[in-house]
Amino acid sequence: MGLLDGKVAIVTGAGHGIGRGHALELAKEGAKVLVNDLGTTLQGEGTGRDADLTVDLITARGGEAAANYADVADYAQAGEMIAQAVDTFGRLDIVVNNAGIARDATIWNMTEADWDSVIRVHLRGTFCPTTHAVNHWRELSKAGEDVSGRRIINTTSGAGLVGNFGQANYCTAKAGIAGFTQTVSLEVFKLGITVNCIGPAGATRMAASIPGAGIEAKEPDEFDEWNAMDPSLSSPLVAWLASDKAGHVTGQVIRAVKDEIVLMEGWRNGPTIRKANKRWEPAELTALMNADLFGCRAPGLRY
Repeated sequence: MGLLDGKVAIVTGAGHGIGRGHALELAKEGAKVLVNDLGTTLQGEGTGRDADLTVDLITARGGEAAANYADVADYAQAGEMIAQAVDTFGRLDIVVNNAGIARDATIWNMTEADWDSVIRVHLRGTFCPTTHAVNHWRELSKAGEDVSGRRIINTTSGAGLVGNFGQANYCTAKAGIAGFTQTVSLEVFKLGITVNCIGPAGATRMAASIPGAGIEAKEPDEFDEWNAMDPSLSSPLVAWLASDKAGHVTGQVIRAVKDEIVLMEGWRNGPTIRKANKRWEPAELTALMNADLFGCRAPGLRY
């Protein structure tokens, strides 16, 4: 018996890398998987049939899967993807939003197209499948069906949580996904739907594209034994979050890197200065800000 027997999942951007790892893991745990991939390059160019590669791996291992080639950032196509899962497998339980591209450049070299394309695929590409899935589940709920147990799992990154040189577009999108996750989790809580966000890592095409990274992109199915760069190391966490065992977990951001799973605590109140119901004057802030808020740290430096 698998954790996900009888469930149906969609994984976006599942033709390669981390998404492929998720699709394989969900199928191994018994889910039927709609494998989505537009089949583009890392920069979002061209179209192919990369989803077929993952479908073939799943079916060769005895699982059940179908391919989808939708542009997940296209609202209509995302809706058709949700409908395909329901039409093909009879239901939809899990949406894993993983699709993404990279167009790295420093802010002074980044073009408008670089910014818009990355924000579109990551952020809009998370919104579109999510809103269609939630609307589908809400309609079921209105018709009297219990939709508790449905799951949405989004994808952020370490770069999105702390920033990374040369990736203002990518980091902004990934930070936005974390905020989106926390908000939507509140909105669907009463329906029993959970919404969480993972931060994976691995030897993906995206990681290998970072200058100086020294990483060779490899697929999850190319690793026969433990390797810290295996892109599928976060996939067991995804399978668990997708299962009935994780119904109490929602609105969380969880990093899964190498052999560690880390619950992220996010922004929280730190050192504070107060002025007893009086307005601060800019001139008086220098000493207090440096001594009480930043201590011996130089403002602008990251620790």
